[in-house]
Amino acid sequence: MSAALASIKSLVVDMDGVLWRGGKPLAGVADFFRFLSEREIPYLLATNNAARSADYYVGRLSEMGITMSRERILTSADATARWLTHELPRGARVYVVGESGLTDSLVDAGFQVVEGNAAAVVVGLDRTLTYEKLKRAALEIRYNGARFIATNGDFTYPAEEGLVPGAGSMVAAIQTASSATPTIIGKPHRAMFDLALEILKTPREQTAMLGDRLDTDIEGARAAGLTTILVLTGVSTREEAEAAKVKPDMIYSDLNELREHWQTDR
Repeated sequence: MSAALASIKSLVVDMDGVLWRGGKPLAGVADFFRFLSEREIPYLLATNNAARSADYYVGRLSEMGITMSRERILTSADATARWLTHELPRGARVYVVGESGLTDSLVDAGFQVVEGNAAAVVVGLDRTLTYEKLKRAALEIRYNGARFIATNGDFTYPAEEGLVPGAGSMVAAIQTASSATPTIIGKPHRAMFDLALEILKTPREQTAMLGDRLDTDIEGARAAGLTTILVLTGVSTREEAEAAKVKPDMIYSDLNELREHWQTDR
């Protein structure tokens, strides 16, 4: 077994492209979580998807026969809301370009979701995006002085039919229209990884990031001081990983291959 695997005491696990691709579960997920439980390896499921709530992921995993507590799931929506509680007063007004997973997280954190005169514009994946939403966001930032906050910068995410536009595509449109640079919370930015470590309560040097994207999971985790594991079931390919400037510490075809290698540590 890899010496790097032997040193891992906790794990941050991406979901899209690692546990499923679009609506299709990927191979070996239940066996992998069973392995982590048997080894008593703490883990946190961390996703840049801000459109869905943690409860949604609990339900989705339950449909796959996996029991998961809400406390083991960190969405970029929850991370953004938690980060904003340190930046804005309770009850502050926020304009949201996003879906229910993001608005619910912000409301639960004590913010008012409004249609204008906002202290911040918060942007995530929005599959009901309209020109009016883009216009209002740009006006709030450019003329009302609203802070520009993005849950993540992923231009795409993996769906069954291929790579489709992600939150980063919406963020880029608003950035262009407002001439403002957003503060981005999700991977590969440091805030998401630091919050994950805070929740796990494990040493940085003994924690690994397991993901499918070089540009978010691998580069971000490496910059944050984590070990990096790439699986080839989502966005990035082996050829891209081998040619990348920032390479993953380990590459596996899927969760089954990773688990099999890890199990050789006796």
